[in-house]
Amino acid sequence: MTYKDIIKQIKNLEIQGAENVAVAGVKAFALKLEETRDKKDLEHAYQELKNTRATEPALRNALRYCLENYQNNPDVTDDVIKHFKESKKHIAEYGAKKIHDGMIVFTHCHSSTVRVIIEKAFEQGKKFEVYNTETRPKFQGRKTATKLAKKGIPVTHFVDSAGRSMLRKADLFLFGCDAVTSEGKLINKIGTEMLAECAHDCRIPAYSCTNSWKFNPDTVYGFEEEIEERDTKEVWEKPPKGVRIYNPAFEITAPDIFTGVITELGIFKPETLVHEVQMAYPWMFD
Repeated sequence: MTYKDIIKQIKNLEIQGAENVAVAGVKAFALKLEETRDKKDLEHAYQELKNTRATEPALRNALRYCLENYQNNPDVTDDVIKHFKESKKHIAEYGAKKIHDGMIVFTHCHSSTVRVIIEKAFEQGKKFEVYNTETRPKFQGRKTATKLAKKGIPVTHFVDSAGRSMLRKADLFLFGCDAVTSEGKLINKIGTEMLAECAHDCRIPAYSCTNSWKFNPDTVYGFEEEIEERDTKEVWEKPPKGVRIYNPAFEITAPDIFTGVITELGIFKPETLVHEVQMAYPWMFD
């Protein structure tokens, strides 16, 4: 796969999930490193890659780390990919402890991190069921349902508008994350806030499952994380005259309506996570 191939696949959602996008971006940067060690060329590649998708601080942080360290670390891209791989193992171990026999675990959209947590709990011999939204307009939830079903995990799949009624029957809500701000706000797939509010009202534990590199350090200085808007044709290719289509990919979920964040550093309240990230990865704040 070429550098341009990866850019195209990220843009058209052939590569999905924030961590998968970040790893793909790093692999593209590695391909560029094979071509040139010129700083200006690599800075251009960094800009081009980080602009492939909005609302993806994991991609930006990973690429920035590569750009700042490639000269003194020839294995920097491998190290970053290893970070995501090893972190996911830790997150799976921590998150699986929240799943118990007889539970109904609710998920929204597709998160590879949520999926490995569920698979880890299943591998431990726990008996439970998964409820899963289809997640329109791109139906990413089908990917989650397909992969879990292939593992032998019972899955009930339903339209997004059934989310609230099905969540009320669940015992645990696990969802992904695309960005975390300095105020502890979490940005994830559109629909997450509605479901988190329902879980909060019903006193159902709700955890975001994420690598902490999805923290956006720019928000410390007042910048806002951009919310990506997708092509309106994904919703309705030819709407009638007078109908405007709005297709946001993500939304903000306030920290006071979900239980915590499961990361490779541990499980924290979102406000506490920011401090933990600063301690573990001070380079993000330079």
